[in-house]
Amino acid sequence: MNIHSLQKLVGRPKKRVGRGHGSGKVKTSGRGTKGQSARGSMPLGFEGGQSSLFKRYPFLRGKGRNQSQHTKAVTVPVTVLNTFPDKSTIDLSALKSHHAIETGDTKVKIIGNGKLTVTLTVLVPASKGAAKSIQSAGGSIK
Repeated sequence: MNIHSLQKLVGRPKKRVGRGHGSGKVKTSGRGTKGQSARGSMPLGFEGGQSSLFKRYPFLRGKGRNQSQHTKAVTVPVTVLNTFPDKSTIDLSALKSHHAIETGDTKVKIIGNGKLTVTLTVLVPASKGAAKSIQSAGGSIK
């Protein structure tokens, strides 16, 4: 490649601010007049003198503050239990093996008042309506 094969670049060149009268941006270079933002650079996260968000965050209170400590129980409808064989025991491992819940779930509650056609022994918590459905089908809750 030699100097004669170079081609002119297409597009607008980068605006050079604060470079004299010929630039079209004289004196204040498009920063307006006076004030903090017209002068030097400010640090990232600067909020005009008040304590910045990442310093205030540990003191914030209220909703979602201790969210990682509380896990809600995964709800499983009674009708899902119809897929289990008759006279089987329902616990966390049985629900995971039948893909009724995900493998990482640790709390489960059976809910609903649907129709249950199989007799089961349930070892996980259940709502009143779900308990009634299980017992009416001949099952038990422990």
